[in-house]
Amino acid sequence: MKKVEAIIRHFKLEEVKNALTEGGLTGMTITEVRGFGRQKGHTEMYRGTEYAVDFVPKVKVEVVCTDEQLQSVVDIMMQAAQTGQIGDGKIFVSDLANIIRIRTGETGQDAL
Repeated sequence: MKKVEAIIRHFKLEEVKNALTEGGLTGMTITEVRGFGRQKGHTEMYRGTEYAVDFVPKVKVEVVCTDEQLQSVVDIMMQAAQTGQIGDGKIFVSDLANIIRIRTGETGQDAL
């Protein structure tokens, strides 16, 4: 089992969510996050004064899937979240040792 975390732009969230749902995923977790990568933030103007935005607002999408679904999930996220501009985000893939459904006590893939 794998955990896929994608840091994406806010306006791409609905597109990513719809694409993953159409691709057969049954659940995901969304978190509003702030951070920076190579772009190191940006500057904005407010009432004639320029100020730096060090941490850029993004959305983190977390999905748990089987090993067989992994490549499909990554491909869907890449296609749906990509704009071709700097700051499109990143995808992180981690191995999961176990999953336990609290309500029933099911473990492993049965808990998905």
